[in-house]
Amino acid sequence: MTLPMILSDDVKAAKANGAPIVALESTIITHGMPYPQNVETARRVEAEVRDNGATPATIAVLDGNLHIGLSAAELESLGQAKNVAKLSRADFAACLARKGTGATTVAATMIAAHLAGIHVFATGGIGGVHKGAEDSFDISADLNELAQTPVTVVAAGAKAILDIEKTLEVLETNGVPVIAFGQDEFPAFWSRSSGLPAPLRMETPAEIAESQKMRSLMGLSGGQLVANPIPAEAELTRDYLAPIIARAISDAATHGIAAKSVTPYLLQRIYELTDGKSLEANIALVLSNARLASRIAAQF
Repeated sequence: MTLPMILSDDVKAAKANGAPIVALESTIITHGMPYPQNVETARRVEAEVRDNGATPATIAVLDGNLHIGLSAAELESLGQAKNVAKLSRADFAACLARKGTGATTVAATMIAAHLAGIHVFATGGIGGVHKGAEDSFDISADLNELAQTPVTVVAAGAKAILDIEKTLEVLETNGVPVIAFGQDEFPAFWSRSSGLPAPLRMETPAEIAESQKMRSLMGLSGGQLVANPIPAEAELTRDYLAPIIARAISDAATHGIAAKSVTPYLLQRIYELTDGKSLEANIALVLSNARLASRIAAQF
């Protein structure tokens, strides 16, 4: 068997020239926004990466092939596709083997990026420990992936719907460096502040890249999480969001939402309860993360 991996022409050229590349996930396209806003946003993120000197590599599985970088037609097709699998470590290989189509989560995108030799990945927010995990054991595979796959992930912290304190504890237990960019506090996705200190703080993309290189030299497994706070002008404060998130979580419990359906449900419910403000903030933070990831990728 050979790995059915296809690099786009742009990604091939960037690799041949030693140019910086930034991996991008695809669940934000298939499970994060409605069409055509999903495709428009994906194109804006890719343009942001290009404008900052790197090549975007949006990752997805299409008809049993792992695509590292999507053409305009492939991105459009994925944006309109129905019943697309949401892939993580557990079902990634099965989707490829069964010639399926799937969108990659943070964990799956990290795996694919590493297979393709890409060092940096920009996303919105990572998954983590869900509230009530002491009963449900609902903990995202993203955390374990960060502990074992050597990719630097740029995110606006952990999604605010999570138990962020427990998420940080799991990351610490697994030896994952958590680096706040330019501030002492760990950001909480839509909010610049989570009320919790970040374990590490760094000021420059060069420091962040050198940190990952040093981990490799030391033989330490895993990547690192770069927590990039949402731009101040786009922020939704913790005080504003707290009752809205509590209401969304309560509604999910009432409707028996569980497993992989929890995060998409909560994000959609919060979108409704904020009259769309959460989506506007989401787009702003993803663009900001793409800018920083491009600068870090240049240091590799």
